[in-house]
Parts: sequence; C-alpha cells; structure tokens
Amino acid sequence: MDIFDLIQLVGGLTFFLYGMHVLSAGLEKLAGGKLESILKRMTSNRWKSLLLGAVITVAIQSSSAMTVMLVGLVGSKIMTLGQSIGVIMGSNIGTTLTAWILSLTGIESESVWMGLMKPENFSPIIAFVGIILIMMSNQKRRRDIGEIFVGFAVLMYGMKMMSGAVAPLADSPAFTTVLTAFENPLLGVLVGAGFTGIIQSSAASIGVLQALSQTGGVSYGIAIPIILGQNIGTCVTSIISAIGAARDARRVAAVHVLLNVIGTVICLTVFYLADMFFDFAFKDMPIGAVGIAAVHSIFNIVTTAILLPFSGVLERLANLIIRGGSVSEAVVDERLLGTPSVAVAESNAASVRMCELAVSTAADSLDLFEKYDDEVAQRILKSEDMLDHYEDGLGSFLIKLSSHNTSMTDSRSVSRVLHNIGDFERLGDHAVNILRGAQEMRDKGLHFSGEAASEVKVLFDALREILKLTYNAYANNDLKIAEQVEPLEQVVDGLTASIKNNHIERLRKGECTVELGFILSDLLNNCERIGDHCSNIAVAIIELEHGTFDSHEYLAALKERSDAAFNREYDAFAKKYSL
Repeated sequence: MDIFDLIQLVGGLTFFLYGMHVLSAGLEKLAGGKLESILKRMTSNRWKSLLLGAVITVAIQSSSAMTVMLVGLVGSKIMTLGQSIGVIMGSNIGTTLTAWILSLTGIESESVWMGLMKPENFSPIIAFVGIILIMMSNQKRRRDIGEIFVGFAVLMYGMKMMSGAVAPLADSPAFTTVLTAFENPLLGVLVGAGFTGIIQSSAASIGVLQALSQTGGVSYGIAIPIILGQNIGTCVTSIISAIGAARDARRVAAVHVLLNVIGTVICLTVFYLADMFFDFAFKDMPIGAVGIAAVHSIFNIVTTAILLPFSGVLERLANLIIRGGSVSEAVVDERLLGTPSVAVAESNAASVRMCELAVSTAADSLDLFEKYDDEVAQRILKSEDMLDHYEDGLGSFLIKLSSHNTSMTDSRSVSRVLHNIGDFERLGDHAVNILRGAQEMRDKGLHFSGEAASEVKVLFDALREILKLTYNAYANNDLKIAEQVEPLEQVVDGLTASIKNNHIERLRKGECTVELGFILSDLLNNCERIGDHCSNIAVAIIELEHGTFDSHEYLAALKERSDAAFNREYDAFAKKYSL
C-alpha cells in the first residue's frame, strides 16, 4: 500500500462522510416536523419508545442526530429522561441497517440481476435520477428526494474507493502482523471507540472495517471487540452536544454511554467465557461485510434485550453520575438547530405555551379587580417575568433558525411566531399594570360605584372572551376563530369609550372622585390595549396564512368595505356586551 492508496483511502472516507451527511439531511427534511410530533406522541411506554427510536433512526440514517435531538428535547423539558431511554436503545438497533446496506458491496455473482444488487452498479443510476430531480423539479419535496439519492450514491462511491485503497493490504505481511495485535479484546475496543469518536460516525467506521474485511485478513476474533468499541465511540457526539446543557439533557448522554459500555462489558465477558468452554472455531475465520453487519446487529439487539427491563436502573445511574445543579434552561434548546424541522416545530410549541401563559395572566389580572388575592398577584408577577424570558429566548432562537435551510411551510411558521411573541409579552405588561391598579384600590380601601362596577364587569367579560378566542385561534391556527377577534375588539373599544364618557358624567354630578377616575382611566387604557394586542395576533394569523403581512392595510380594508360576516359578528357581540 503506497501513498496514493492512502490518499484514495482518505478520499473515500471523505466521500463516505459527505454522502452520509447529505443523505441524513435530505431524509430529515423530507420527514419535516413529523419527527418531533411523533416523538412526543409515541413515548408513552418502553416498547413504543424502542420501536420509535429504531424507525426514526432508519428514516434519518443517523443515530448521532437522533441522540442529539433527544438531548435538545429533554433539555427543553419536552421529553423526560425516562422517555428518552427506550428511544436511545431503538436508535442503536436502527443504525445497524446502514451496515447491512454496505454489506451489499461484497456480493459476487455472474448473474446480471445479482450484479445489479451491488451498490457500485446501481448507484450511478440513482445518482443520475437524483441530479435530474434536483435540476429539473420545481417542487421542494422532489428536490429533497434528489438529495437523498445523490447522497446515497456518493456514500457508496466512497465505500468503493476505500475498498480499492485497502485491497493491496491483502498481500502485506506487515498488515497481518498489525492485525494480530487487535486480538487483544481491550485494545480492539479502544481502537474501535477511538476511531469512531474521532470521525463521529459509527456508520463510517463500520464501513472502513467492512472495507478492510475484504482483504481477508480480519477475523471474527479481531472484528468483534472493534465493533463493540465502535458502539462506545458513537457516544462522543452526544457527549459533545450535552456540554453546557441542562442537567437532564446531560443525563441523556450519560444513559447513551452507560448503555453501550455496560452492553460491551456483558457481551465480551459472556463471549470469552463461553469461548473458554466451547473453543469457538469461527473466531479465527475471516469475517466478511455481511458478518460484520450481523455482529453489529446481534450486539445491539442483545444489549437492548438485556437492559430494556432495567431502564429505571439506567435512569437512576445517570442521576447519580450527573448530580450538579442545572444550567439555566433555554426556552428551546439550541441543539435542536441541528434538525431545523424539529426546531421549527418546537419553537411553535413554545410559542403556544407562551400564548397560553399570556392569556391566563391577563385573565388573572381582571379577577383581582373583583377579588384581590396576594397569591394570584404573585403568580402574575412571576408569569410576566416568564413571558419576558420567553420573548428573549424565542426571539434569539428564531433569528438563528432563520439562517438555516427550511421549507416554505416551516418558514411561514417561524414568521408566525416572530410576529406574535411581542404581543404575548405586552399582554403580560398590561396585566401587571392592571394588578397595580387593583393593589392601589385595595391599599386605599377604594371601591367603584355600583354603576361603574357593573360597566367594568361587562367589559371584563368581553375581554375574557377575546382572550379565549385569541388563544384558540393561535393554538389551533384557526382562521375562522381568528376572524371573530376583530369584531369583538371593536366592541371592546366601544365599551371603553362609553365607560369613559359615563365616568365623566358621574364626575360632573359629583357621584365619583377624581382619584377613582385616575384608576379607572388607567384600567380602561390597559383593557383597550389588551384588545389591540389580541387583534394584532389574530390579524397576523390571517395575513400570514394568506402569504402576506400588513396589518394596517388589512384593518383599513376591513373597515372600508361592507363585510356582511364582520357586521354579523360585530352586532352579535355588541348585543351580548351592551351596557
């Protein structure tokens, strides 16, 4: 093996890694935000989690990406550590499919049909189809499929280059001498773990081993410890992704390491103890690409079968290992940026939680004017701080996310969140302002007159309904509900104007004090602004769904034209909330 063979080996590994990256990215984009929703929905028990981890890893062809995704989801409190354990085990099983696909390179037959099964023969056809889809199609989904085809072809070309580069080693006595050193199981595990950790791809390290096996110099006794070590090495990616993460997110990486280390110790111990009694003859036989794929699958299936019943023990061990205080938790963990479709789905889910918090906080503040409660007041102040945290966290996250390549649907979802988080935060501010007015009335022992209290109650009822409509419209992206918000907001404006005029009349008659007038004026202004922000949120939903965003133009057009549906809604609300 000369310098040119070494260059070819490095080049083949480079093509392999790049092809795997393109393939994985294409599959992940094709799956879209479905990954996130499926993950959260199907982790109710260990068997579902196991199946889910295997299926998603097969779908995106990357156990590392799957584990990093779990670190982000657990770090964002979207999944629990216990839910992630079964998914990790399933991911280890799912990643073995790559080794079976790579084993097709070892097919030898004079049959034309069997020859077509060899990747080096059908990969050029797949690459050609992929390029046609990328260059000729206007549909993003088809271009994504084209990327998957091209990525697969590049991966297989890299595998062929590596196999060709190591072919001369078959006749090298020095290579045979080096391989005998790996008959030491501990050394084999360390080499497998080290090499996989460096390139951060168990699929690539398995591919290199399968290429080397074609020289005929790699035996089962040499390959088995290396394969088990490769499973440990793949944990490096999850360890790196967990650096600086929240406590539970770091525990996900710890579970991943524990699973593979304990599995390796158990399997090697059982294998070599059994070899002492039964003297396995196959241990010294040459292993092929299919044999490597089989060992890889058997190890991960056996490890899962042994440790799945002890998921709770793994969780407790991870809790013992990672004890430190939690790092400040982000609204959405930035590790999810590695899978943009999941990041979009989670930022949208976080915005729905923010909307719910904003609406409930505003509604709580209204309750304080009817019956002051210190516990509710403290909850409002805490919620307002949380809304500020949401706005800062989501805003920063979405700015970073916008630089990633996302689908048109995902881009629209990002715009929807960006346009609304400011209004959610402002709802919290107005809730605090209303809280201050309620505190002032409580501290000074003031009360509205019976007439004023009755009018304010009607206004509060209208506000509670507009808040409820706003949340339902946003959480469900429901245009029909969103279109009801603006008519009710017009009614709220009318109510505040009428109450102000009535107050002036009572003040003129001496039926109200100036001090109460200031409090009432502030209350009405904040109530009107709550209605305005609800309107902003609803208009954003409607306009973004239509592919545009100009709230002023929309509202101006709405008021200028005679809209029968708008008028019906307005008349119904005006009748329902009349003074």
